Amino acid sequence: MSVIRFFGSIVVRDLLLAWRQRGDVLVGLMFFVLVATLFPLAIGPEPAWLLRIGPGVLWVAALLANLLALPRLFQSDWQDGSLEQLLLNPFPVSVMVAGKFAAHWLASSVPLALAAPLLGIQYGLPSAQWLMLLASLLLGTPIITTLGGVGAALTLGLRQGEVLLALLVLPLLAPVLIFGSGAVAAVAAGQSGMAELSLLAAMMCASVFCSPWLAARALRLAIE
Repeated sequence: MSVIRFFGSIVVRDLLLAWRQRGDVLVGLMFFVLVATLFPLAIGPEPAWLLRIGPGVLWVAALLANLLALPRLFQSDWQDGSLEQLLLNPFPVSVMVAGKFAAHWLASSVPLALAAPLLGIQYGLPSAQWLMLLASLLLGTPIITTLGGVGAALTLGLRQGEVLLALLVLPLLAPVLIFGSGAVAAVAAGQSGMAELSLLAAMMCASVFCSPWLAARALRLAIE
């Protein structure tokens, strides 16, 4: 089996597991929808105000919904012992971790990104802004998944691991939130927003390249 086939087998395996446990995936999506829906009810129906805060609210809701799902990234494999078997395979552990990151992003983050433009309608976002919102989420959520995955590996098996994970990861994700919502705000101001998207793309490339290796090292420490 080649490295690419091994990577693909991990992605397919985790996607099948996510499908069998689709209730857990729907929890994150429902959390995202509820948070994005409750804000207009709390602050009132003023269109100008909703249009101004909409991108930021949707980005914060997407960030929190992703954090809600991240503790499950390695938890079930660690509990049933399959994580140790995966660590013993002849392929680099970082390839296995990258496959799990890809499957987690496809199962948890892509549905949130696709739902965001629909939720943006209730904030009155025009098509140019919700298209930029979709693009920024598709570039930003891989960063959340990969950096959060490193945090999930570091806190695996620890008491209050979910709380520690949030405390470790949230400060690192502040730039993602700033550039993601900033790209939509730039479009609202009549600019292209490409500068913010370019920064998100650069951050995504760096995190996707480095995070699997860091998470693999953290998993070996957690198992040992």
